[in-house]
Amino acid sequence: MCRWSAYLGDPIFMADVITSPCHSLIEQASAASQSITSINADGFGVAWYDQRPEPGLFRDVFPAWSDANLASLTDQVRAPLFMAHVRASTETATSRNNCHPFASGNWSFMHNGQIGDFGQFRKSADMCIADALYPERKGATDSEALFLVALSMGLADNPRRGLERATAMIVEAGEAQGFDPLVRMTVAMTDGKRLIAVRYASDNQAPSLYYRWDDRTNGWSVVSEPYDQDAEWHEVPQGSFVTFEGRNRTILPFAPRVAVLAA
Repeated sequence: MCRWSAYLGDPIFMADVITSPCHSLIEQASAASQSITSINADGFGVAWYDQRPEPGLFRDVFPAWSDANLASLTDQVRAPLFMAHVRASTETATSRNNCHPFASGNWSFMHNGQIGDFGQFRKSADMCIADALYPERKGATDSEALFLVALSMGLADNPRRGLERATAMIVEAGEAQGFDPLVRMTVAMTDGKRLIAVRYASDNQAPSLYYRWDDRTNGWSVVSEPYDQDAEWHEVPQGSFVTFEGRNRTILPFAPRVAVLAA
């Protein structure tokens, strides 16, 4: 499984989260402590927001710890909102198009986890993507498909409902092919203003996810693993949809099956 970090608050150097802390995301790329796989060497990516509504995006296939360009970028760029991801591939190739975060318009999205047997019913899942959005399907991951289906289901207008419906639709696409897809995931996504995090698993064994507020930066950090031991981190409850905006944090239930039944 992958590891990721996200930040929303006063502008800070991205290195303050991604590379500098003792258990930074770069450290987690080679020595994750709360993941099935401790090595996340199948590419990396960063999305950040500043003067434009669309995110800047930098992704590559190298292990994050060995890329000098990533180190230079995070040392020089200050941003009020950014997301970073280190990848451990499950089924798909190590390619730039399969690296997170994914972006569409002003939205960016990254994911840790898996949808079981996805490679066996990928075509059916891809058919859930709206025709207008399908040209944006560049890679082969379940993560990118989930993002584009969620956009197709109204993510921009109602992020929780859009992602719930997308998750349920992809599972149903697998079930229609005779599979019983196990879903385990944490998601971070943003429209450039608010930061949204989701922790969910169909078997209640969701990947780890934590958050904290920092008075020094007037900012929120949301991470797969705490990057230091000097602050109080809070675990995101399983089955939760969390929105961070300004100093506010809102936690709502995330229940894909319930959303489909209520539609």
